[in-house]
Amino acid sequence: MLLAMVLWGVNVSAVKALTTSFEALPLASLRMLVACAALTAVVLWRRGGLPWPSARQAAAMAGCAFLMVYANQILFALGLQRSTATNGALIMALSPLVSALMAALAFGEPLAPRRLFGVALGFAGVAAVVLSHPGASLSHAGFGDLMLALGVVSFAAGGVGVQRLARQIDPLSISWLIYIIGTGMLVAHTAFGLSPIGAAQLFPGWWPWALVLFSGVAATAAGNLIWNRAIAVIGVARTAVFLYWVPVFGVAFAALLLGEVLTGWHLFGFAAVMTGTWLGTRPSGAPRARAP
Repeated sequence: MLLAMVLWGVNVSAVKALTTSFEALPLASLRMLVACAALTAVVLWRRGGLPWPSARQAAAMAGCAFLMVYANQILFALGLQRSTATNGALIMALSPLVSALMAALAFGEPLAPRRLFGVALGFAGVAAVVLSHPGASLSHAGFGDLMLALGVVSFAAGGVGVQRLARQIDPLSISWLIYIIGTGMLVAHTAFGLSPIGAAQLFPGWWPWALVLFSGVAATAAGNLIWNRAIAVIGVARTAVFLYWVPVFGVAFAALLLGEVLTGWHLFGFAAVMTGTWLGTRPSGAPRARAP
């Protein structure tokens, strides 16, 4: 799981650089198209053919695709245009808590005090990282923040659906089908939107396209394969705790790649996130040894 978090952390810097070359919705569509091409190649290589779900499974996957790809991408793209980076990072850090609450409602998973403390500690670490930036504040709240929060809820709700589907279908097939369906929705929205897309917007140069390929293949396709596999193995609530690493890795790679300054607050954030992840994903108790 940490590999996926590293990829998503690097992706923060990649997408930030790409926003100077592409508009938000066309960029999201291009990244998803590249991810779908990569996922299709992996599915054909591993399975020798494309999965064919039942009508009921296809309907469930369409719901997950709407929530995890289409709605999530639109809400975050438009929400970040109306909000601040500080508020966005803090709202994204709510993902583990939202996922744990949804898993508790959907599957009756217990919210033990240790797990809740791990969630709180991880949130404190992320908050320390993002609020340590000069001029950071929580005073700019509004409609953009609501859209970002809805994006977090949308992704977490889709994860609950993935956990249900993982009882019937392998994670690779789930990932492929969800991204194919969701990308189709997103591309249709972008193509028939109010802003026409010209050739200059689609081909700004080789370097932006290299970043698009990295973002689509490594961060989106490979990262989400790991993500859905983890949901199938350990559940959505425990998997979601690892999301605390994304803002922390994002800040670290921003310092490396974009020249942003790191401080002692970032070291505190890393320590808090590491401890919170351990507490939030650690089994409730070790099995007792039987008496001889």
